[in-house]
Amino acid sequence: MSERLTVLVIDDDPGIRDYLETLATRQGYGVYTAADGETALAGLEKTAPDLITLDAVLPGMDGLETLRQIKQRVPEVPVIMLSGHGQARTIVEAMRLGASDFLRKPFEVEELELAFKKALENRALEEEVKSLRGRVRSEVDGLLMGGDNPKMREVREIIEQVADTDITVLVRGESGTGKEVVARALFQLGNRRSRPFVKVNCAALPSELLESELFGFEKGAFTGAQKRKLGKFEYANQGTIFLDEISEMAPGLQAKLLQVLQDGEFSRLGGESDVRVDARIIAATNRNLEEAVRKGEFREDLYYRLNVVTIQIPPLRDRIDAVPLLVEHFLRMYNEQYNKKLEKLTPEMMKVLMEYHWPGNVRELENMIKRMVVLGSEQTVLQELGQSKAPAVADTEKDELDLATLGVDFAEGGELDLKAISKRASQIAEKKVIERVLNLTRWNRKEAAERLQISYKALLYKMKENGLSEGR
Repeated sequence: MSERLTVLVIDDDPGIRDYLETLATRQGYGVYTAADGETALAGLEKTAPDLITLDAVLPGMDGLETLRQIKQRVPEVPVIMLSGHGQARTIVEAMRLGASDFLRKPFEVEELELAFKKALENRALEEEVKSLRGRVRSEVDGLLMGGDNPKMREVREIIEQVADTDITVLVRGESGTGKEVVARALFQLGNRRSRPFVKVNCAALPSELLESELFGFEKGAFTGAQKRKLGKFEYANQGTIFLDEISEMAPGLQAKLLQVLQDGEFSRLGGESDVRVDARIIAATNRNLEEAVRKGEFREDLYYRLNVVTIQIPPLRDRIDAVPLLVEHFLRMYNEQYNKKLEKLTPEMMKVLMEYHWPGNVRELENMIKRMVVLGSEQTVLQELGQSKAPAVADTEKDELDLATLGVDFAEGGELDLKAISKRASQIAEKKVIERVLNLTRWNRKEAAERLQISYKALLYKMKENGLSEGR
């Protein structure tokens, strides 16, 4: 052992104390002894043991009361109870109070060695888990919880409360707010962290491919299915599956997902028997699911199954005080990744970032910092933000139609075609509104169509008619 571990032996029998001291010393431990509970508790802070053996029957303060007080003072130190009686009630009470093991006297040397080893391994595991949770909380705090926003404190509290359960969680928020960060935090802080975490983007694949991706298929299920393929749900068994953009799932698939949520069963494509699976489901969406339910685009029964616990992430513009912390985090991360030395931003750049409205949220900020680190300059981003910021600031002032662009000529004696002017004005206004909504939704056409209260096909037609495309 690189550092000598210490054992505190608490026993009123001098013979047992000497015996335990000899055994522990032979195993390489440093040993302290005490004849009663009061003496042991008085010297507890001074000895700072890594492990304690405690006799259940002691003069004065009995073993169980001594155990209770030890656990109040040093809850992380494992305590092995020893007793010559071994009454069931005493054993149950000792385990309830936090004893890591219970040995009956007389015991074999191997029993004690194994009890020591198991207790210290469990303590090391608990410390590792605590450290891991600390790192995850630090990441969540840095990436998502920066600033002193009440809504973000609520998000943190919900994550802490439900992480260790198997309850289904629905994460909601605009694109780029950090929904996947929340999902991974729920996973890492939960009791399934040693099992798989499987992510599926429900908008990335057509319905037919998504079904085979989620649930797998049997050999011969369709042309090209030359062998059985396991689905993502089977890979996530005993672990967690993260269904991103759940609102884009087709109705037929929604019904199959509902079956998994209700019964923990599904069938592969072309399969004759059901497959049982135990996977925690975390879903995410940037759409208004209630509106989708009203329109018949999302199953109401599935909505209620998913919406057991909801975590709503506010957009970055509503927690702008998080920007400096996020900037620091991304600068550190990308400087290390690309071996660069852009340690901090200029006051001018930070002022621009703090005044920006962030339609792309944290993801947009991350990409900007990444670009600045790689290029080693703020100028490109400053120019970009300067251009994008102007319309946002001057919306109310500059959205008035320029009559010259409508072909209006007030020259004396000239005639004006009011119907043609109105039609042209309507077209210009329509184009401006559509373009603004597309920018606000980061060119998510489905979301834009919902906000404009027109069909998806109608939006595509109007975009083409007005010459609007994402790369323009």
